[in-house]
Amino acid sequence: MELWYYNNEIVEELPEGTVGFVYLITNLTNNRKYIGKKLAQFKKTKPPLKGRKNKRRTKVESDWREYYGSSDELSADVAELGPQSFKREILFYCTSKSELSYVEAREQFNHKVLESDEWYNGHIRVRVHGKGILNKKQLNG
Repeated sequence: MELWYYNNEIVEELPEGTVGFVYLITNLTNNRKYIGKKLAQFKKTKPPLKGRKNKRRTKVESDWREYYGSSDELSADVAELGPQSFKREILFYCTSKSELSYVEAREQFNHKVLESDEWYNGHIRVRVHGKGILNKKQLNG
């Protein structure tokens, strides 16, 4: 079964107010790792109702329960070895997209993911505005 863990406890639901989370996936056969982020919900646009002009926007749960990262190399290993060969851990819950992007990049740089073959990460993409990071004190602790 595909499980996520947070502080070594199984995660069945995300906490209220969570926009997304930063995660670590570890290949248990060779200890290679991947750090990434995942949104909790996606915006979905539906066509307008009959006689109306405005589109309807709703939020739907993302595929976070089955997600194994965006790395092609990691995905190939999951397909070859099976999900049971990987541990998926949530490192941080985030309450804004800015916080999510910042924490992901911070963790990737702190772990020097581009400097070693121990990591699946092949690039770091980040664009963050500090205005969206509400819990600056929390991030330092």
